[in-house]
Amino acid sequence: MKVLVLHGINLNMFGLRDAAQYGTATLADIDAAIQHLAKELGVVAESFQTNHEGAMCERIHQALRDQVDGVVINAGAWTHTSVAIRDALAILKCPIVEVHMSNIHAREAFRHHSCIADIARGQICGFGVDSYLLGLRALLGQMQAAAAKAG
Repeated sequence: MKVLVLHGINLNMFGLRDAAQYGTATLADIDAAIQHLAKELGVVAESFQTNHEGAMCERIHQALRDQVDGVVINAGAWTHTSVAIRDALAILKCPIVEVHMSNIHAREAFRHHSCIADIARGQICGFGVDSYLLGLRALLGQMQAAAAKAG
């Protein structure tokens, strides 16, 4: 099974950003943890990060062509603003899990709304790096359920 992990705008700055919200792990640390867990779970995980909304949409379009089995996405600030990324994700036929390092519901009011939530199978937030790992585990469960249903 193939999983795509998408990191949105400014997430390349993990480790340098507000440590109270995001901790001290870098994006490389997060990707290494994802790879370790993916190997343990027997899935292939590819990570992609961009600060360009069009590039994110193009990578999501490529995920459809690549027939990925699932997507974990932390869209960063685009979570709250990007209908374009939401619409690109809606094209996918695979399960999507939304994750966030911080608890977006305990932050500024504008962060409480997610453009992605209504098309995601679920949202995990507030657990730092573990949000990604919990998201990957949840996604695998969704992918296995979809595979079993498909027969």
